[in-house]
Amino acid sequence: MNVKNARIVVLPRFSAGRDGTIAVAEEFNHIPFLIKRVFYIYDICNYEAVRGNHANKELEEVFICVRGSCEIELTDGTDKQTIRLDEPHIGIYLGNKLWVKFTSFSPDCLLLILASRLYEESDCIRDYDEFLKYTKIANPKARLIS
Repeated sequence: MNVKNARIVVLPRFSAGRDGTIAVAEEFNHIPFLIKRVFYIYDICNYEAVRGNHANKELEEVFICVRGSCEIELTDGTDKQTIRLDEPHIGIYLGNKLWVKFTSFSPDCLLLILASRLYEESDCIRDYDEFLKYTKIANPKARLIS
C-alpha cells in the first residue's frame, strides 16, 4: 500500500467443494478493531455512481466486496492509490484520516463494511480542503481525487 494507515486484509476461507466456501472475519484477529457497526451498499444502478468522498477523524473500517466489484481511491493527503475490490475474501482496512472514494461499481456489487464505531456525522470530514487542514497536509497533487 502506498497510503499511510491502510492495508489489505486477507480473510481465511474454507472450501467444502461443491457445497460452497466460507470466509471468516473475527475482530482483533482478522479485523483490527472491535466491530460496532455493519452496513452494506448494494443495488447501485448507476455505473458512474460515486460513494464515500469523505474522511473520518476516528472511525476505522474494513471494506469487503462480497459480490461483484468496485474501485476504491484513497489518499492520506500525500500519497494516492486506487485498488480494485473483486474477491469476497479480500478486503481493505482503512484507518482514520484517509480520504476515500468508491467508483466503478459492477451492477451486482455488494460492498460490506465493518466499522469500529457507531455512526456519528461529527466524525466525517466531507470537504477535501478541510481534510487537508485537519491532517495538516498541503500537497496540491492530492487534490486530484476530490
